[in-house]
Amino acid sequence: MTMQPKPAHLGPRYGAQFKDQSVAEAYRHRPPYPTETFAILAGLIADEPRAVLDVGCGTGRAPRARWRRWSRAPADRANLTWIEGPVEEVATRPPYALITAGASLHWMAWDVVLPRFATLLTPRAFLAIVGEGQRPVPWAADLQPIIDRYSTNRDYRPYNLVEELERRGLFRKVGERRTAPVSFRQAIGDYVESFHARNGFSRERMPAEAAAAFDREARAAIARHAGGDSVELHIYGQVVWGKPA
Repeated sequence: MTMQPKPAHLGPRYGAQFKDQSVAEAYRHRPPYPTETFAILAGLIADEPRAVLDVGCGTGRAPRARWRRWSRAPADRANLTWIEGPVEEVATRPPYALITAGASLHWMAWDVVLPRFATLLTPRAFLAIVGEGQRPVPWAADLQPIIDRYSTNRDYRPYNLVEELERRGLFRKVGERRTAPVSFRQAIGDYVESFHARNGFSRERMPAEAAAAFDREARAAIARHAGGDSVELHIYGQVVWGKPA
């Protein structure tokens, strides 16, 4: 049976943008996961050893937050281990009582990593797919056409990651929880900069004049509704857990 190809907008040439320096520098402006997210993840661990593998962890923001919550100890303890390399082939240290993936799984080779995850997990362990969202904002209708106009990912189509994996027989959903929304406030400039850490807005892949125009138009669209020089977002975490094929 031939595996259905991934949607074009999730292909390698778009995933590669997350290696760009500008994306790495802008990532700190993306909103954090609500603390409740990590309580949900901790509750999914049922086996020993209580080892967790976070794939595509980037700067390690989520693993560090988990470690602080679960251990109440510094985040640089010896049992927080960094592994660098493509998850499709890098050496790991199984077994794991939980594998987590945030804004990263959609860029991986699904037909390789999902079967691999199944071999790395303990018998009662899950793969947890972690996401974050936000309540509707008043500037959304004005901002979306600007995003559509300047994004370099011209193949983008709305999609549901879990449904894409289930359709291919690579994942079986077991449960899902969403956190309560929490308030997150940041300067309009930082909020606009956060888009440059997202799909289609790497500064290295945008003409300089296009990046500047996006920033200028986005700021203006948001400012018309924000009522000041900052925005307030109401963000929530979402965890879907299940069994990889």
